[in-house]
Amino acid sequence: MEKEKVKLQDFEIYQLSMQLAENVWAIVIKWEHFAKDVLGKQWVRAIDSVAANISEGYGRYSFVEMRQFVRIARGSLIEHNTWNVKAHNRQLVNDGEFQSITNDTKNLAIKINNYLSTLQKRITKQ
Repeated sequence: MEKEKVKLQDFEIYQLSMQLAENVWAIVIKWEHFAKDVLGKQWVRAIDSVAANISEGYGRYSFVEMRQFVRIARGSLIEHNTWNVKAHNRQLVNDGEFQSITNDTKNLAIKINNYLSTLQKRITKQ
């Protein structure tokens, strides 16, 4: 019997990145037009890019390609964190929202780095 392939939706980093994006969306959607247009769009695009790049890497045929897209996802996560700090500095998010998003970002960054290590080991074995 053939082993069943793991579904994208089963990956914890995918699940966490999707949830974090929804949390950011729920914050930004409430802002006034100027804040949404200047900062909000950039923030949402950055965090949406994390799950999108994990997805694109998942759809590739090699671990090398997967790793490249996960690296891009990690870069987008770091960009998202910059927008989170800017939103907090400009008093668009309160301390609780900022801390929650920051904690979720740190957790996801650790898991993405662990996944990259796993991919690197698989690449080395080839």
